[in-house]
Amino acid sequence: MSDTKQYQPPKIWTWDAENGGEWASINRPVAGPTHEARLPRGKHPLQIYSMGTPNGQKVTIMAEELLAAGETGAEYDAHLIRIGEGDQFSSGFVDINPNSKIPALFDTETGRRVFESGAILLYLAEKFDRFLPKDADARTEALNWLFWLQGSAPYLGGGFGHFYAYAPEKFEYPIDRFTMEVKRQLDVLDRELAEHRFLGGDEYSIADIATWPWYGNLVLGEAYDAAEFLQVESYKNVRRWATEILERPAVQRGRIVNRTRGKPSEQLHERHDASDFDLKTQDKLAPESTG
Repeated sequence: MSDTKQYQPPKIWTWDAENGGEWASINRPVAGPTHEARLPRGKHPLQIYSMGTPNGQKVTIMAEELLAAGETGAEYDAHLIRIGEGDQFSSGFVDINPNSKIPALFDTETGRRVFESGAILLYLAEKFDRFLPKDADARTEALNWLFWLQGSAPYLGGGFGHFYAYAPEKFEYPIDRFTMEVKRQLDVLDRELAEHRFLGGDEYSIADIATWPWYGNLVLGEAYDAAEFLQVESYKNVRRWATEILERPAVQRGRIVNRTRGKPSEQLHERHDASDFDLKTQDKLAPESTG
């Protein structure tokens, strides 16, 4: 296939801030803050700064699972970081995560900052001794799948999701390339879940909590409007696993925290108390005055 308009990289790359589609405003070739702003601080031991993307859902689901398990020390405030508006580049956020990506956690009891979603899950699992098997073999297997997810999800989100759903133009090569990889990943999961109830065994763990927001949402038709394109119904074991996890009340709560898209009843922009799920989802808040 010939194309007289094929892109030829220049000798030296220069940044075109206008090129990049829907998420261009959150990408830049340098790190560090763009503006001074302090982060809010709530009353609870754990302060989460996030948005309800798949990576953000991991941490709020984990916090809700810990609370459901009786860990009162896992009470948390979830502050909304609007990544499309550049909140992640504030000086306060960069102090917690120099990589300027959500989610980020500040533990007020230890004074520790924790960034990268997988690191946050592992930190909370070890802090509360929950959702990570104690048996060495089972723990190793759960960690295998946790890190599998951390390495695989960028192909789904930044690869497939970007070029299929968000890129300003559709190009066959990257869509084919990343579709093939995502389908291979789904097959990896489907084969594992044919043998085990959960990832790595029969015990629900941080491996499942990390993976569900990405691949669970995908096979349930909640990501990129790509269910038919990817033929997600063919991955029956992944769909069984995804449906079972969605039925967990803690997952139903955690998945809507810091969420700003979708049904108003499934958007809880900030969470500062357990009652917020009943009182402060967007469908229950009075619309802003337009007068």
